[in-house]
Amino acid sequence: MGDEVILLDFWPSMFGMRLRVALAEKGVNYEYKEEDLSNKSALLLKMNPVHKKIPVLIHNGKPVCESLIAVQYVDEVWKDKAPLLPSDPYQRAQARFWADYVDKKLYTLGSKVWQTKGEEQEASKKEFLDCLKLVVGGKAHRG
Repeated sequence: MGDEVILLDFWPSMFGMRLRVALAEKGVNYEYKEEDLSNKSALLLKMNPVHKKIPVLIHNGKPVCESLIAVQYVDEVWKDKAPLLPSDPYQRAQARFWADYVDKKLYTLGSKVWQTKGEEQEASKKEFLDCLKLVVGGKAHRG
């Protein structure tokens, strides 16, 4: 299959990272294009005219925007590899719960760490690390 796959991304983006992991898990070769978020490329603005943000997966010239939607797309298009989510409905629901938790809680706290200073920043760092420990420490995987 002669698929052309391009990923418009910004290296520290946790949303882009989610998509890079999905592509790696599926063994999909792709061209990575780093975006300068303060000077967005014409390609990014053309491929994501609604939100004008990364990541954008471009598959054979067609854009797929929003990381969770793009991950689902990757799982559906390249289904010859192992699925990204468990087959058990409960385990699948748990995986979706933690993806949602990362989107809502960790992203908000991470942004707060970057946008604050002093004591408020230190408090945000602690809360961010506590949440990260919850996810990475295994508690997230026990349901």
